[in-house]
Amino acid sequence: MSAEQSEPAAVEFRSVTKVFQTGKQSQTALDSIDLRIEHGEIFGVIGYSGAGKSTLVRLINALEKPTSGTVLISGSPVTGVPESRVRQLRRDIGMVFQQFNLFRSRTAAGNIEYPLKVAGWPRARRKARVAELLEFVGLSDKARSYPDQLSGGQKQRVGIARALATSPALLLADEATSALDPETTGEVLRLLKKINRELGVTIVVITHEMDVIRAVADRVAVLAEGRIVELADTFDVFAAPAAAPTRSFVETVLRNRPDTEELRRLEQRHGGRLVTVAVDDEHGVGEALAAAVAAGVRFEIVYGGVSALQDKTFGSLTLALHGPPEAVDAAAERLGDGAVLVSSVEVDDRRSA
Repeated sequence: MSAEQSEPAAVEFRSVTKVFQTGKQSQTALDSIDLRIEHGEIFGVIGYSGAGKSTLVRLINALEKPTSGTVLISGSPVTGVPESRVRQLRRDIGMVFQQFNLFRSRTAAGNIEYPLKVAGWPRARRKARVAELLEFVGLSDKARSYPDQLSGGQKQRVGIARALATSPALLLADEATSALDPETTGEVLRLLKKINRELGVTIVVITHEMDVIRAVADRVAVLAEGRIVELADTFDVFAAPAAAPTRSFVETVLRNRPDTEELRRLEQRHGGRLVTVAVDDEHGVGEALAAAVAAGVRFEIVYGGVSALQDKTFGSLTLALHGPPEAVDAAAERLGDGAVLVSSVEVDDRRSA
C-alpha cells in the first residue's frame, strides 16, 4: 500500500454490490465496486441513465445500504453501524441536487439557515454564517428573495450555500448542472472549483455530461451496467480512453477523430494514405513530417484538433500523405514512432497521376 493510501480515503467502497428486489425480480444496480476518493480532490462519476450513478451517491450518504460490501467515510463505515452514528457521519456531508430542492416558502437566507437551525446553532451565529455564505456564492443582494424570484443558476448557488452551511468536508453534487443552460453551468462549475480550492472540500460530481468532467474533475470513474469500466486521471481518460463507453462519452466532447462516415468522405476527397495519429506534449509529428517532405512526400491535415486539459495538451490529427509508395510507407512508420498511430488507410492516389 502506498503512503497516500495508508491514510483513510474521503470515501471508500470495498467490494460493494447493491441489488434491488421487487417481488421475485431483482436488479443489480452496482456490482463489486472498489473505489477510493481521496481527500481534497474533485472526483467525477459519469455514466448513462441506469449505469448506477444515483445508487452510488445514495450509498455514500447512507440513504441506501449495500447488499454486500462496505462503504467508509474518512475511514468510518456507514454500513452496519447504529442509525445515530449514520446521522453523525451525514453531518459532514453536503448534498447539491439537480432540481435545487429549495423551500419555496423560505427566502434564500432562510433556506441556507434551515440546516443550522436543525443543528441547534444560536440565532446570532446562524445569521453571521448565512451572510458569510451568501457573500461566498455571490448572492448577498438576494438574501430576502424567494426561490420563485431567482434564476436557475441563483437557485443552485443557494442550494450550494445551504449544503456548505455546517462546513462539511465532503460535498456530493448529483447532476447539479443538468437543469441549467451552458453559461450558468459554467458559473456553477467555477463555484465548485472555488469551494474545493479555497475551502478544501472534497467534491464528488455525479453527471452524464463529459463537459462537466472536463471542466472540474481531477479523476473520473466511468460506470456502465453497474460496474466501473474505467478509472483514471481526467486527462488520461480524454487523451486515451480505453473502454468503449468512455470513448463514446469523450467523442461527445472531442470531435477530433473521423468516424466511419467521415472517414469515407475523406477517402473520397483525398488520395494516398490517410493516417490518424494521437499527439500530446510528449508525442508530436514535426520531425516525422519534416523527414517525409525531404523524401518527397506531400501531406495535408484533413481532420483533427488539439485541446488543453490540466495544463497539458492532447489531440488527434488525420493527415493525407501523397508520394512514392515506399516513401509514404516510411512516413507512416515514422509517424507511428513519433506519436501514437491510431489508424492508417490506403486509398487510390488520384493526385499522383
